[in-house]
This record gives sequence, structure tokens and C-alpha cells, in this order.
Amino acid sequence: MQTGAEVLFRLITFVLNAFILRFLSKEIVGIVNVRLTLLYSTTVFLAREAFRRACLSGGAQRDWNQTFNLLWLTVPLGMFWSLLLGWVWLQLLEVPDPNAVPHYGSGVVLFGLSAVVELLGEPFWVLAQAQMFVKLKVIAESLSVILKSVLTAFLVLWSPHWGLYIFSLAQLFYTAVLVLCYVIYFTKLLGSSESTKQQTLPVSRMTDMLPSITRSRAFVNWKEAKLTWSFFKQSFLKQILTEGERYVMTFLNVLNFGDQGVYDIVNNLGSLVARLIFQPIEESFYIFFAKVLERGKDATLQKQEDMAVAATVLESLLKLALLVGLTITIFGFAYSQLALDIYGGVMLSSGSGPVLLRSYCLYVLLLAINGVTECFTFAAMSKEEVDRYNFTMLALSSSFLVLSYLLTQWCGSVGFILANCFNMGIRITQSLCFIHRYYRKSPHRPLVGLCLSPALLGAFALSGGITGISEVLLCCEQGWPARLAHIAVGALCLGMTIGTAFLTETRLIHFVRTQLGVSRLADKTL
Repeated sequence: MQTGAEVLFRLITFVLNAFILRFLSKEIVGIVNVRLTLLYSTTVFLAREAFRRACLSGGAQRDWNQTFNLLWLTVPLGMFWSLLLGWVWLQLLEVPDPNAVPHYGSGVVLFGLSAVVELLGEPFWVLAQAQMFVKLKVIAESLSVILKSVLTAFLVLWSPHWGLYIFSLAQLFYTAVLVLCYVIYFTKLLGSSESTKQQTLPVSRMTDMLPSITRSRAFVNWKEAKLTWSFFKQSFLKQILTEGERYVMTFLNVLNFGDQGVYDIVNNLGSLVARLIFQPIEESFYIFFAKVLERGKDATLQKQEDMAVAATVLESLLKLALLVGLTITIFGFAYSQLALDIYGGVMLSSGSGPVLLRSYCLYVLLLAINGVTECFTFAAMSKEEVDRYNFTMLALSSSFLVLSYLLTQWCGSVGFILANCFNMGIRITQSLCFIHRYYRKSPHRPLVGLCLSPALLGAFALSGGITGISEVLLCCEQGWPARLAHIAVGALCLGMTIGTAFLTETRLIHFVRTQLGVSRLADKTL
């Protein structure tokens, strides 16, 4: 779960980014957020992901000098990928108009350099993770992001003519601060002999974390090295699927740079809800289901008390996800344009922005349901079923790239969201089929959580109609008094909908109150 400090850092960054957007063109946003960020993320991912997974899998009795030697290999590997991909970005991809997006070549070089700089901190990051220094990771990443946003805002105001130099220098500054946070922390920690943390570390001074060659042992642990190669073969495909949309935009030229920028901003805004609300719920209740149910065992062979509890919780979670998702979808349709106008000004609220965000609101509904169904499915499936399910998801992700290309040719940037919706719909269907089969021979029917009362459905329909008419009459060309009236209409409709939910979904309300009570008790005992 996120701490208060993390939420505060996110809020500050959110406000700074909203401020910065008002001084940029869509083309620059597209180049930075899609093209250059993809170069940076691809370089870093290919250079370090496999090393991280392999080195964090080792036992406590490992030779840390060999592990550090292996981790330092990420730096020359990062240089290789940075040079290779930088050449591709400069020579094979479409180069933007220098009048609209100045200093593109320098941007490619500096973003590639920033990836290499970040890899210099890899040994420190792995050691911190292995020692469970969670607070260090949170502070280092949050501080780096905030300082990057502050520097970007300052440069945008002070020297807007610098173009991509602004974001390239800010990115380089971000990676330098991130690495320095880890270096300074371990320098102070290893320099304090009284520290209890220092006594548990496998190193006693900073030089122990530098590459070292001795004749008494191999340079690296070959078992870790072979494991790294195995993970690398997996991670290469994973990166293509994870960043699929950006690769399609970058290499197939399905959207111009301006549309790429607007899509990326809307995508980040829409995914905030998933990261802040749905992801913590999914992670928490996956652990719950995994503890209550015995993996791979048929429902008739489970303890009946556990089965009943799991069914009740799953039903309530499905209903909660449906309610939250529907609320975002219904009200998002009428308030997308206003939200984008407040966040990024005319650049976002005109053109394709509102249509994209409305489409994303529908995708959020599917994300909410899928998060709950998959957290149960993955907790209850046997290992063989999970492997088959992952293979199916891999096939779906691959088909998503093809579908994205076809749909963007037909309906522009909205095609990416429609492809995601199709992909998510298939995943939900698979999970629902598994849950239905799982509970088929038991008296429990948790899937009824996807059914809402007629009164609540009527409240949603009425709210959608009223807020839709309100948007046409009051938003967004008639000044702030009309906008505030539009917001007031939405608040009244939202209050009516929530009130109806309190009256009709009493079991769900009891479940939410119970969970909030448990959460508060847990916070007090920490």
C-alpha cells in the first residue's frame, strides 16, 4: 500500500506536470513522452531487467563480490544498447521538423546517456532491495521525480526556445539524483560503525561494491550468469509487449507526433485511477485468496467455511469494482473535456483529447472488473493452469499489437484504447469462465456481484442523461460560472447515485465498512 509521503509526492508531481503542459506544443510532448522515453526505457530494460531478476533470486550465502561484478556488466551493456538504439532513432525513424521540435539529435544522445548513468546505480539498488530498504527506494525515486519536474518547469519558463534540451537535461538530472541518493545513503551507512543496519550488510566499505578481480575465484557466479541469460530471453519479449503501443506509434507511424503526445497524456491520466485505487485492492485481496484457498484443489475439497468466506468476499469485490468502474465511466463521459481543460488547457481539451479520455473511462471499467477476477483466478488456479493462462495472455498480447495497428488505421488514436478494451474483455471472459466452473458444484454464486439493483441502474442512467445535457448547455466555452454550475450538477447526480447505492446495496456497504475498520486497526498496530 502507498504511504502518505508517496501520495504527497505524486500530488506535487501531478500539479507540476499540469503547469508544464500549458507551455508546450503537442509535438514536443509526443517526441518526449513517446519517442525519447521509449529509447530510454528500452535501453534500461534490456540492459538491467534480467540482471535484477537473477541477482535478487540468489540466496543469503552468495558471494556478493561476484554478484557486484555481474551487476557492473549492465553499464557496458547499456552503452551498447544506447549506441545501437540511438543510431536507429536517428537514422531509421522519422525525424521531426526542426522548426517545430528543435534539437532532436541532442535529445536522443542525452536520453541515451541518462540511461547509462542510471545503470551506474544498479549494484546499490540491488543491495538495497536485498536488504529490504523500502524507504530508501521510495524517497530516492520520489525526490528524483519532483526535482526533475521542478527543473523542467524552471527551464520551460526561463528558456522555452531550448526545445528538447529542456527535457533531455531534466532527464539526465533525474538519473544523476537517483544514483546519488543511493551512493550517499550507503556512504553514510557504511561510515557509521554504530548503525545496526551496517552490521547486517555483506559489505564493510564502498570499494567492496566496485568490480574486483581475484585469482581465487571466478569473476562472476556462472549460475547467476546463466540465470541472467534465461531471464534476458524472456524480458526481450516482455518489453515489446509492455511498451507495445509506443512501439507501434514509433515504428509504424500510425499517428503524428501531436496525436502521440495527447494520447500519452490521456493514457497516463486514465491509468492514475488504476494505479491508485484498483492496484492496491488487487494486490491485497490476491494475498487474501491465496491464504484462504488451497491452490489447485477442487472447490468440493476445500474447507467449506473458507469457501463461503472467499465467495462472499469475491461477490462484494466484484460489486465494488463494478460500482466504481461504472461511476467513472458514466461521469467521465460528461466531465472529460472539463478535466482535460483544467489539467492541460486548450492543447488537451480540443481535438481528440476528450474522445480519448471518454474511451479510456470505459477501459477503466473493464480494468476494475479484470483486476478482481484475475486476482481470484491466479490465487485459485493450479500451477499448470497458471502456465496455460499465461500462454494465452501472451498470445492475446501479441494479437493486441496487430489489432492496435489495424484499429488506429481506422479510427486514429482511439484505436489503441479499443484494442485494449478488446484484450481486457477476452481476459475477463476467461476469468469468469474459471470462476463459474470453480463454484459450479458448490452452493455459492459469487458472480451475482456483477448484478446491480434496478434502482441503482436507473440512478446511473439518469445521472448519465442529466450530466450529458449539462455538458452541452454549460461546458466548456461559457466561462467559469457555467463550468461551476456543470460541476454542481455532477455533484448532485453523484450524491443521488451514492445515496441509492447505500439504500440498495447494504451488503456491500457493510463489507466496505468492515474493510475500512480492519485497515485502520492495522495502521494503528504498525
